[in-house]
Amino acid sequence: MARLSVNLNKIALLRNSRRTGVPDLPRFGRLALESGAQGLTVHPRPDERHIRASDVPAIGELMRPYRPGFEYNIEGYPDDRLLAILQAARPEQTTLVPDAPGAFTSEEGWHLDAAQTALATAFIATIKALGGRAILFIDPDPSVIARVPATGADGVEIYTGPYAAAFREGTHGPIVTEIAATAAAAKAAGLIVNAGHDLNLHNIPPLIQAVPFLAEASIGHELTADALEQGWAATVVAYAKALRGQGVSG
Repeated sequence: MARLSVNLNKIALLRNSRRTGVPDLPRFGRLALESGAQGLTVHPRPDERHIRASDVPAIGELMRPYRPGFEYNIEGYPDDRLLAILQAARPEQTTLVPDAPGAFTSEEGWHLDAAQTALATAFIATIKALGGRAILFIDPDPSVIARVPATGADGVEIYTGPYAAAFREGTHGPIVTEIAATAAAAKAAGLIVNAGHDLNLHNIPPLIQAVPFLAEASIGHELTADALEQGWAATVVAYAKALRGQGVSG
């Protein structure tokens, strides 16, 4: 059954619109863990438009009594800034994205050409030396999987943004097939299979059906939007149930 890792970026984005510290990021992280999430995700981008570098140790301190059973996942581009954050936080999992520093959001995975492979491989060795797991954010493309093991990565996170867009149009059948094929190739290569981006209570069930061995989904934007109607704790409960294959709740 897939674990839910709640991405706190959008809570931080709302907090950053004022100087009051409201909503309180650790409080929402704690509520998520108490409501069925099995981990928390942050993506401390260089412009700090949502998660700030100072948030990373605060969430780490919140999670200290929960770890390692509940995992801390830090996302980011492999550079010196991320390295310093990882050295201090020592997360159980690091998800590497190929975003340029000013990217609006993560909209493309690693293709692992020669330059990307060299960059990822060197950084993954550092992650391993820190005792963490390394995950590469990739597109739903089975051909990429053959190039992943050489980097030393432990697994992949399949980018589900295009799937979510197709689901809204009712044309998601072909991309589900691509996701399933990518996941199957990753599993055959001994890799962990995660997924993330724009997943919600409606499009999770077909994904779980197509990839029943999915290990984890990192979800933030859609979960936060649903929480505006349903409440934060109730929404986390519903998403955790959906990832366990128990259907839509509420």
